[in-house]
Amino acid sequence: MDLNDIKTTDFDYDLPEELIAQTPLKDRKTSRMMVLHIPTGEYEHKHFYDIVDYFHAGDVIVRNNTRVIPARLFGTKEETGAHVELLLLKQMEDDIWECLVGNAKVVKIDTVVSFHDGRLKAKCVEIGDKGLRKFKMIYTGIFNEILDQLGEVPLPPYIHEKLNDPERYQTVYSKIEGSAAAPTAGLHFTKEIFDALRAKGVTIVDVTLHVGLGTFRPMDTEHVKDHDMHAEVCMMSKEAADTLNKAKAEGRRIFAIGTTSVRTLESVWNVYGKFEECSLETKLFIYPGYKYHTIDGMLTNFHLPKSTLIMMICALAGYENVMNAYKEAVKEQYRFFSFGDCMLLTNE
Repeated sequence: MDLNDIKTTDFDYDLPEELIAQTPLKDRKTSRMMVLHIPTGEYEHKHFYDIVDYFHAGDVIVRNNTRVIPARLFGTKEETGAHVELLLLKQMEDDIWECLVGNAKVVKIDTVVSFHDGRLKAKCVEIGDKGLRKFKMIYTGIFNEILDQLGEVPLPPYIHEKLNDPERYQTVYSKIEGSAAAPTAGLHFTKEIFDALRAKGVTIVDVTLHVGLGTFRPMDTEHVKDHDMHAEVCMMSKEAADTLNKAKAEGRRIFAIGTTSVRTLESVWNVYGKFEECSLETKLFIYPGYKYHTIDGMLTNFHLPKSTLIMMICALAGYENVMNAYKEAVKEQYRFFSFGDCMLLTNE
């Protein structure tokens, strides 16, 4: 692969459709886990409940405590009755939301979309590209309560089964509402696994990145460098920054749970040159050639072909290593994507 001319197609791989997990496993921690050893490219086949064995006292695990909101709304255009679907991506100011619109061509400036007998209305105030629009929300009462009643949890488009328990698309540590998709590497964890890690002397640190289009929008450029990342909001507390700076100064290992935790850590570091209490918008796009500053390893799910997420993994563990591991995962019939199995990338 030519680092000066990386193509989106370099990250394609053959995935039989039946390997795309449609439902979560009954027990979160029983997923399979491929362990990829970054220095050698060697891999092992394990289960997620084995993860504790790969951590030492003093290690730090960083997780994204965002919570998925019922961000999917089905409404009708007031003038014509045309069906319109909104996916709420990001709250701006004064009840303005950036949304991805299904049937976007019917939504112009000043178009009003009505939801459920008009208890909630959305007036288009700005037109973006590729189906993006900004809406002013019109309602009486508390917006989050209305959204809880009218909205649906937005599952990815490749999942066709109905989810019986919406909490299975939340991590057990989800806390801060604001995501349009779950940080899915965290779905494998249970309270007991965290207890076992803490008992071993591992520190758990929470950061927040509200997952939006930056994470899940497909690539549509031939050359990777031409892709424009959509901005996502991430936050780090003083307590998290202090813990991470201390670990870094003492040479202890930092592991990220999922690509969104990685983007948060690297984004903060790239702005401040250290970990710092902050709230910022990030458009960071990590692909081969990027030099990591903050992590020694990560846990992640198996990602879509040609996605920004598989590129991030390749930047950490090496292109050949990752693509070989994915080939092996297909051969061994691992379960892929949001409800699928996981991969632990470790520096040992």
